[in-house]
Amino acid sequence: MNSLRTVWLLIGTLTFACAVSVPRSLQLSSDKYLLDNNLKSAEWISLLELEPLPSLDKISFKKLEEMPLKEAAEMLNKLYHLSKINHRPVDTYTPNTSDIDALLTTTTNKKINFKLSQVVQAAMKDSDFGKQVVTIFITGLPKDLKAVKEANSELIEAYMQRYYKLPLSLNLNQTYKAMSSEEMSSDNSGELTATKKSNANMIVIDLGSAMRNFKEWITLDIEEMGINLGNLLAELTDKVEVPQELIHVIGQGVAAHVAGVAGRQYSRVTGHRLRRITGLDPSQLFVSNKNLLNGLARGDADFVDVIHSSSYSMGTVMRCGDVDFYPNGPNQVLSGSKNVIEASMLATCYFADTVLPLMEHVFPAVAATSWKEYKNKNGYGKRVFMGLSTDFDLKGDYILEVNMKSTYDPNTPLDKQMDYRSMHKPRKIVDEQLTRMY
Repeated sequence: MNSLRTVWLLIGTLTFACAVSVPRSLQLSSDKYLLDNNLKSAEWISLLELEPLPSLDKISFKKLEEMPLKEAAEMLNKLYHLSKINHRPVDTYTPNTSDIDALLTTTTNKKINFKLSQVVQAAMKDSDFGKQVVTIFITGLPKDLKAVKEANSELIEAYMQRYYKLPLSLNLNQTYKAMSSEEMSSDNSGELTATKKSNANMIVIDLGSAMRNFKEWITLDIEEMGINLGNLLAELTDKVEVPQELIHVIGQGVAAHVAGVAGRQYSRVTGHRLRRITGLDPSQLFVSNKNLLNGLARGDADFVDVIHSSSYSMGTVMRCGDVDFYPNGPNQVLSGSKNVIEASMLATCYFADTVLPLMEHVFPAVAATSWKEYKNKNGYGKRVFMGLSTDFDLKGDYILEVNMKSTYDPNTPLDKQMDYRSMHKPRKIVDEQLTRMY
């Protein structure tokens, strides 16, 4: 049996011993237990409910892709609550930065493959690196998963079009080959002719693929990984002279929390804060240090914005930023998704939409605390926009309605695209002619 699950179940068995024969509503009548376990009575799970849970070794990302969405979401939530009653340390996982694949796009649209530990050396190969915005995208799940590959491709494609004015209809297979050890010997993994030189750079850190299985994902040491990344970012700004106000870090899933820790570490080392951190469906934290404030939070950068797309499965409903957006509200209805992985990737797809030129304001949102409040038009304050162009002075929780089951035609004239998207319906960037580049 998996060691982590063994620890959880041993602790769970002792803690739940009195719960088997006690009514669910009375299982936690003691304030002491409420405090110790940090769980509400309604969130308590009986031992009988935990018994069917598979061991971590038997859960895989592929299995999550194949499971019915609701079933997988319920299983993940039970595992999460089980982890919260574990008061003993567990073995965590931290990939070495020299084993994590990364990719840099230069201002002339050349592609440089490298290992994360060599990020400074890679940046030095572009004489114009860091003269304007540096976007750092950290993936949160392996790229061999269909929904992850498609969502990450959309985001990278959108930035390429924004930076280099590249048409979306291009076959980008040769631009972004899979980041693997066989390709690290070549600095240039393919080029496309851009209409002009860009002063922006993009770095893709494939942390997601460094987590080879579900156990490594669930036990990722976000604190250690974030500190390592924060130190590298500090070294980058020091040796390549990149001003911190030009750095935008985008973290996906569990990598959103890594980005938050990296931001805090960067501030400790440099005395300055990164300009912006964006969290795309930050994950639940199954393993955390109870003596630390864990995960992504406001203050990790000058501005922290978050998009939650799977609050009750792989993601979290908890506020993580200065401003948190909840497409379709903080509820259990994961519309437009076939499985929990696809639901989590929706946040990446939404953000990718707003990166495209002229598409920055396609997701209007209203401040609200519930879906019911939003639907009854009881939201408050001015209308704002979710995504790349979110105002940095925003604070609070915002809700908007989206519909992933759109019938958008990529050949529709731009003016009609804008009319269509103003109705809260995001354009799904799906072109069957594209061979995905990521």
